[in-house]
Amino acid sequence: MEQTRYGTSPSTATMSNNLDNTLSKASSGAHAAVDSMADAADSAFQKTKPGIDKVAGMAHRVVDKAAASAAPAVDWLDDKSQQLDQTQKKLVNDTCAYISANPLTSIGLAVLAGMLLSRMTRSSS
Repeated sequence: MEQTRYGTSPSTATMSNNLDNTLSKASSGAHAAVDSMADAADSAFQKTKPGIDKVAGMAHRVVDKAAASAAPAVDWLDDKSQQLDQTQKKLVNDTCAYISANPLTSIGLAVLAGMLLSRMTRSSS
């Protein structure tokens, strides 16, 4: 220890060593705490992973089953859509052919339909 005018005091080197030791202990403690938390988190993950995998597998199976169930309905709707489209085109073509073959009858039917609709809308008003 160095002797000063007011008594004995620790040297700067001793104070520096004490400070380094304190910081080293604090750092070691912090590292140990972080390592402990990381180990706990890893352990929790390892324990829950099988459950998560099981739930994910079940979800995949449910989605696959739903997709497999919906596929025939989608195919049926696609077929019906094509049939309706073909029926509509046939109806339009048949109507055009009838009008071309019977123009006066077509005009008479159109006038008669217009008169009937006119009376129906007037009487309901």
